[in-house]
Amino acid sequence: MIRYLLFPLLVVQNLMAYSEPPYKVVYQTDTYEIRFYEERMIIQTQYNNQNNGFQKLFNYISGNNKKNEKIEMTTPVNVTLIENQYVMQFYLPNRYKPNEIPLPSDNSVKISSIEPGYFAVIRYSGFASDKNFYKHQEILKSELNTNNIKIIGSAIKATYDGPFTLPNFRRNEAIFQVEWNSPL
Repeated sequence: MIRYLLFPLLVVQNLMAYSEPPYKVVYQTDTYEIRFYEERMIIQTQYNNQNNGFQKLFNYISGNNKKNEKIEMTTPVNVTLIENQYVMQFYLPNRYKPNEIPLPSDNSVKISSIEPGYFAVIRYSGFASDKNFYKHQEILKSELNTNNIKIIGSAIKATYDGPFTLPNFRRNEAIFQVEWNSPL
């Protein structure tokens, strides 16, 4: 009986694909890959409570902005710890040019961009818990150090799936921006 109840959830989950920023894989190992991303427009907020940050950004894309415009959800949702403050980011759809982005109604939500660059990424499934993230962040950091790839900045936790996705089907990533000149 449970098997029949889960099947529709899996089918619906696979139909609900969100757009994500395009990238080019420039190097790959069995553990991680190096990606090049072009500039990406984002909205972001700083917070101390994870739910508070998500809700502010979700309200923005739900129409709580100066144009009352609904904006489709994209993935991933990024979280970074910078100077004892969490920063959560949602990517804006590629269709927006910087001067077309609706201004936030909430002063704690900011429009920004992420400059083009190279990012080392390790992918993992399961819950997007801090424990799971820190484990994979350390694996990635160790591999990058072994390969003499310089890390730039703080680790980024990227989550792609909602809370109702079964843990084995979730896509999470630990990411570091890196200096990248050529293949190893």
